[in-house]
Amino acid sequence: MQKFFHHIGLPTNDPQPGESYVEDTKVWVTRPEDHPYRIEFLRFEADSPVTGPIRDLPHIAFRIEGIDIHDALEGEEVILEPFAPMDGLLVAFFLKDDAVFEYMQFREGATEFRDLLDGDEAS
Repeated sequence: MQKFFHHIGLPTNDPQPGESYVEDTKVWVTRPEDHPYRIEFLRFEADSPVTGPIRDLPHIAFRIEGIDIHDALEGEEVILEPFAPMDGLLVAFFLKDDAVFEYMQFREGATEFRDLLDGDEAS
C-alpha cells in the first residue's frame, strides 16, 4: 500500500467560503487543495450522524493506492466505515494512538476533489 499525505481536517462551527454539503453525513466541507496549508474545514449539522472523535478532533488524511480501502483498514479501529462522499471517492476514518486518521481512495488517476468534479461541472 502506498500512502500520500492529502490534508488536515479541522472541525469548525463557523461557515467557511467555498464549502460543499455532504448529504450522507450532514457536514459542510471545504476543498483542501484550495488552502495553502491543505486544510479541510468540517462544519457538522446538529443532527449529523457523525459523532465522537471525528466530530471532536482534527484528523490527518492520506490518499491510498495499491490496495482496496477495505483491506487497508484491516486491523484498525474503524470509527466510520467506507462511504462515498462524491462519485469516484471512498473515505473511511479510524482511530490510532488517540488520533483520527482518514484513508481516501480516489477513482483511478484522480488525486484531488477537483479531478472528480471538473468533468461533471464542465458538461
